[in-house]
Amino acid sequence: MKFAMIGATAALFLGTIALNELLFARMEFAQGISWIYLPAGVRLLCILLFAEAGAIGILLASWLICFLYFFPNDAIRSFAGGILAALAPYLTYRWLVAGQITQSLAGLGPWRLLGCALAFSIASPLLHHIWFALQGQREGLIDGFFAMASGDLVGTIIVLYTAKLILFLHQR
Repeated sequence: MKFAMIGATAALFLGTIALNELLFARMEFAQGISWIYLPAGVRLLCILLFAEAGAIGILLASWLICFLYFFPNDAIRSFAGGILAALAPYLTYRWLVAGQITQSLAGLGPWRLLGCALAFSIASPLLHHIWFALQGQREGLIDGFFAMASGDLVGTIIVLYTAKLILFLHQR
């Protein structure tokens, strides 16, 4: 079952990256930073649903997309980017679970869902931009942080509320 969750997460994440590139490529602030970033929502959704299996699926898919598409000539950035892409939503998930947030979308009301999206949309760009700063990439760091946070928040809200709507309609 865990392998199915890992595979489903990786496939959904990669598919959403392709969809995001198709729909929002012109809204890119910098490579890998978009004003609307649907894959951010998939990262949090899959970890909320599948916990560690979701994190592993995100890690593997992130390495694949970073090494082959986003940063094919920068192995260190690709390796770190994959880890950060999986670590940020997983740490957010662990923090939320410690705060008694349920692992199921069905148990999350609209305000709690928004809180999850907001927490993740700050944690992910924060981890990424700390990494960028440690690598000496300080130019445009603050602008990049706000662009990534905005894009992650919008993408996460779209994905989480769409998933919540599908669950609601399915239950009816």
